[in-house]
Amino acid sequence: MLDPKFVRDNIDLVRTNCERRGVVVDFDEFLRLDSERRSLIRDIEVLNAEQKKNASILKGDVDEAVRRELVEKGRGLKISIQEKESRLGEIEVLLEKILKTIPNMTHPDAPVGSSERENREVKRWGTPRHFDFKLLDHVTLGERLGILDFESGSKVTGQKFYYLKNEAALLELALVNYAFDILVKEGFTPVITPDLARSEILDGIGFNPRGNETQIYSIADTDLCLIATAEITLGGMYADVILKEEDLPLKFVGVSHCFRTEAGAAGRESKGLYRVHQFTKVEMFAFTTPEMSEEMHNKFVEYEERLFQGLGIPYRVVDICTGDLGAPAYRKFDLEAWMPGRGEGGEYGEVTSTSNCTDYQARRLGIKFKREGEKRPLFVHTLNGTAIAVSRALIAILENYQEADGSVVVPQVLRRYMGGIERIKR
Repeated sequence: MLDPKFVRDNIDLVRTNCERRGVVVDFDEFLRLDSERRSLIRDIEVLNAEQKKNASILKGDVDEAVRRELVEKGRGLKISIQEKESRLGEIEVLLEKILKTIPNMTHPDAPVGSSERENREVKRWGTPRHFDFKLLDHVTLGERLGILDFESGSKVTGQKFYYLKNEAALLELALVNYAFDILVKEGFTPVITPDLARSEILDGIGFNPRGNETQIYSIADTDLCLIATAEITLGGMYADVILKEEDLPLKFVGVSHCFRTEAGAAGRESKGLYRVHQFTKVEMFAFTTPEMSEEMHNKFVEYEERLFQGLGIPYRVVDICTGDLGAPAYRKFDLEAWMPGRGEGGEYGEVTSTSNCTDYQARRLGIKFKREGEKRPLFVHTLNGTAIAVSRALIAILENYQEADGSVVVPQVLRRYMGGIERIKR
């Protein structure tokens, strides 16, 4: 959420930012409500001062007739204050509702565009492998190798659920341990988070937990939801907490199951493990001072690249355009891995995202830090980044490391976590 004073003082800038991000906001109503709010605050201050003066006179030596007048005036002032405070409360609710529809400001270097077609490629690493045999996609490979079972997943739970079996189960654990090993050495605190969170935490992070277009599963008769990412639970850890500046940055690497309805998701790109209702993900999250966040964002991109370079998977880094940014993100980079079995002859598919959310989430969650010389605590900046989304990493590994005999070579960096297994065979 943006600072309402910033919105008021920079209304044209904020309006343009919303237009570039494809978001419609009633700014005229915002300005009207904001003006009424400030007028009410002034009125309440005047009435409170008058009430205080009236009470002071009452304490003095006054005759009975004057006392009765003062008492009656005091009652009137009290009623007026209550009425204005009640209206102020209503106004603040309406203002917050509008503020929550306004996305974060956008980094000046982010590409301007209306859809993912305007995303800007900034880097490529690795050369897609040339295969001299007929390629198989990860679904066919996984089923033939007996490591992916979509049929049982559909029978037991429903479409877009699956079982990981045999070496695929070991691969998931290996990928989690691989990411943790690297990031813990980089100063990240390891965390296994809850798989549920309160609706207010999801709302604070920027997810819509109960709306008509939500991607979130809600638990009936509770205020709990299944999380879509550990970003929610990692960010929520410090809700309403004032941190010490000397403790920043705080960096966490968390693992959780992730649950998404994927409403409306269909088509070739959604096949198999690419869009599923449940998967395991290792997530990076950081709390920083405002001065640190851009450098930390670049470091998050470096960590993601390091992980996929270690796996030997070709990828590209994409700078996300204004129209494709989520509301909390100031800037966002995606890492897209080469998936040979996708499309006609292979395509890049998103495997990680990392966003600098500046103080957007912190304002909604009340996360601040105390800086020497400042009278009031300041809002922290928050950043999130995928380390490994297991389901999509599995696609890239199975398809890039397949062999002519239908086997799959295990990336060298993962073998130590799999008891030395070098190849997945039928």
